[in-house]
Amino acid sequence: MSGLPEHLNQYEPLLDRYDLVSFDPRGVGATIPVRCGKTADDTGYDGADACAEHSGALLPYIGTSHTARDLDLMRYLLGDERLHYFGVSYGTALGAVYAHLHPSHVGRLVLEASVDPTEDLDEGQVSQVKAVQAAFDRFAAHCAARIRHCPTGDGPEEAARRMARLADRLEKKPAPAGAGRNLDADHLAYAVSGHLDLGTDGWAPLAKALTALIDHNDGRPLSEGADHIGSADRAATPRDNSRAAQTAITCADSSLRPGFERLDRDEARIKAASPVFGAAWSTGVYRCYDWPFDGERTTLQVNADSAAPVLVVGGTGDPTTPYPGARHMARALGDGVGVLLTAEEEGHGTYPQNRCVTETVDHYLRTGRTPAPGTVCRGSMS
Repeated sequence: MSGLPEHLNQYEPLLDRYDLVSFDPRGVGATIPVRCGKTADDTGYDGADACAEHSGALLPYIGTSHTARDLDLMRYLLGDERLHYFGVSYGTALGAVYAHLHPSHVGRLVLEASVDPTEDLDEGQVSQVKAVQAAFDRFAAHCAARIRHCPTGDGPEEAARRMARLADRLEKKPAPAGAGRNLDADHLAYAVSGHLDLGTDGWAPLAKALTALIDHNDGRPLSEGADHIGSADRAATPRDNSRAAQTAITCADSSLRPGFERLDRDEARIKAASPVFGAAWSTGVYRCYDWPFDGERTTLQVNADSAAPVLVVGGTGDPTTPYPGARHMARALGDGVGVLLTAEEEGHGTYPQNRCVTETVDHYLRTGRTPAPGTVCRGSMS
């Protein structure tokens, strides 16, 4: 055993070539955490006014570009000429901004499950809710064909109707979910999306958990399953400051501060984009409208024309960072810099679940050689 934390064991095969360094970005965890709760010691999220009250002096120095500069300081202090980096999901934004700011220091960078640097915050929300709805539809079709007594019925259309009835029921009377918690309509949507992030491995547990909720009003399997896989429950108070930090970083990066007319329009657009997840996702349009500080840019600036090649990995069935974002990221990094590796997989992230992706990424990290343009790894969607 390597002694690594469980969530880092996937990188164990690389330890013969690399020392693994992890860190909390600015405002996160133990790195001067953003506080947005009811009190200065509360790690929960109680709105932008609470953030300004408890962390107002810190908030102007939070954001991806600041953390990217911290990354370069860490590189320097470790004595490395170039940064070798593996970023997943939001970590792809951080890695890409680093490449833009410090192209001459780029070593071997992997950006997996990439965000889309060409979309603003509102456009990203629409794309994301469409992707999670599409992933749920694929689950519902599989459930109808392969799972006996499928809780979502005979296909995606029936699944949407059943989920709407379930959400309405939970909105009127939330289901007990253990540890003193209740599962309401928003929690339902986020917990289901957490299972979908696991790809096909999450489908059987999701069907079982939905059966328990629908038939027995037991929200524990769905809620606890989402907790176990690290689902971002954006409606509940987290055990750490993750929601406060996510909001602070998002609003520091994004300069969008929409008025109420646009908020209403965007909220309706997100609701219309997904019958199962739209209502829960639509509240995200209000995230930054009353933020006490200006944001940096409308979209990420990631062009890094003189950098070494950067490997961008995208899964075609990703419900959280839709696959087009990976294509856009590879293109935005610049000609000869962004190299796209496509995985025909369900789920949020494909390393190390997909053997082809793992072998290709590890080869790049060991040798610096990228795969041929247009390389596709077959998987659960092939």
